[in-house]
Amino acid sequence: MTAPSVPPAGKRSRFFADNDPVVLILTIGFILLFVGASIVDSGYIASLIGNGFAWTAKYLGSFFQLLLLLTFFIAVGTALSRAGAARIGGLDRPEIGRFRWLSMIMCTLLAGGGVFFAAGEPVYHFVVTPPAFDSEAGTPAAVAPALAQSFTHWGFLAWAVLGSLTALVLSRAHYGQGKPLQPRTLLYPVLGERVIQGRLGGVIDAFCVIAVVAGTVGPIGFLATQMSFGLHELFGIADGFGTQLVVLAILAAVYMTSAMTGLHKGIQLLSRFNVLLALAIGAVIMVFGPTLFLVDTYTQAMGEYVTSFFAMATMTTQTAPEWWMKWWTVFFFAWFIGYTPLMAVFVSRISRGRTVREIILAVAVLAPIATTIWFTLLGGSGIYYQLTGALDLTEALNNFQFDVATLTVAQALPGGTWMAAAILLLTTIFVATTGDSMSYSIAMVGAGHDEPNPWIRVFWGGAMALMAAILLYMGAGQIGVLQQFIVLTAIPVSLIILPSLWTGPKAAMAMAREQGIV
Repeated sequence: MTAPSVPPAGKRSRFFADNDPVVLILTIGFILLFVGASIVDSGYIASLIGNGFAWTAKYLGSFFQLLLLLTFFIAVGTALSRAGAARIGGLDRPEIGRFRWLSMIMCTLLAGGGVFFAAGEPVYHFVVTPPAFDSEAGTPAAVAPALAQSFTHWGFLAWAVLGSLTALVLSRAHYGQGKPLQPRTLLYPVLGERVIQGRLGGVIDAFCVIAVVAGTVGPIGFLATQMSFGLHELFGIADGFGTQLVVLAILAAVYMTSAMTGLHKGIQLLSRFNVLLALAIGAVIMVFGPTLFLVDTYTQAMGEYVTSFFAMATMTTQTAPEWWMKWWTVFFFAWFIGYTPLMAVFVSRISRGRTVREIILAVAVLAPIATTIWFTLLGGSGIYYQLTGALDLTEALNNFQFDVATLTVAQALPGGTWMAAAILLLTTIFVATTGDSMSYSIAMVGAGHDEPNPWIRVFWGGAMALMAAILLYMGAGQIGVLQQFIVLTAIPVSLIILPSLWTGPKAAMAMAREQGIV
């Protein structure tokens, strides 16, 4: 077993010596170019990215869908094979306890938008029938299809691509062959040593870091607008850039501190607190909310999700409106693809000692089921109140005002203002967990080893917060433009993760052979 290389302590103490110059220059260059171009001519940048977004959704949407479908089924097949018993990293027992491990996995992705969309997306599909169904919008018959469509976007396919096959490739190459824990290593089984040592590897890593920066700055910025709006509605605090800036500063301080203290302290602590708070909120909703409606709805929605799985997952612009595919299925699938390499780095880093089967079942099965339950608790409650006339989110959701939807549903839940405040707090900590885990992962990519300089973690966290602040100052619309950009980054990233469809199972089998399992 070859041990992963870690630079000497003296070398690690130097900030720039612990950062790949190609990754640093290209990534910081992208941030400066995007912000600078937005300041000079925001309309032109929005139009340019919007056109690229539309082209990608139209011509590559089916490729993204097929990639996610194949990843899920191949990953599950690998987990059920004899190779599923192989352990990651040559340890006989896991490095991190099960609850802490699952908490970090859950919080990292669900924070990326799941909480932000959990209340509003199901209600949107309830008032605007998804193209895979013909139920009448706003009626009891539209309830199960609405949730099933949300499950498609945030369920098995989304989670599987993020940390199953790609995590196996990285784990085998890193812990077994001493290769760096970087996105470039995903192509090591195909291109060999030249992708590890050459500049091509730096370019690959930079593409993946840029995709994550684009995907993470969005939730950070949108959280600031959501919190500012929520604080105004609940407590009368002014809703404006000043409040947004204060929220950003607090959020950045939390996740930068968490990232600096590392996996075994801040990141674990924040994740565990987040999961416990989510469980408490969920319990209150189940006990004091529309319990019977939620239980019945979840049962029906899961049934609809399973029976209509392929119809929803393979919907194209030939059978659905182009605008709908662009802003829903393709957008989400591209977002998850963009996150994949860095999420795979993170999952591989925290999963040492776990079996292949544990990783795949946790990421591709258990986490999606937990996500569908969460969507039912928040989104299902929103549908219930919309159906009974207690609230009307039609206008807000037709304008994609998900911050309004989240707060309105939260205020209608048992506890009213207190519940709304708790959900705002939960949303904040969820986004903080994304910030700390992605700052840590980006730092690992730049350093090329498992313990990057703490100040590098802080640097990347601060860079994303600063970028969000500048874009918010220009108007929340520029945050939305950056969100669209992640669809463009999914093009090169999809090619980087594509070989994992066959190298992932091979990596699992190789580990199983080395451990005498096969």
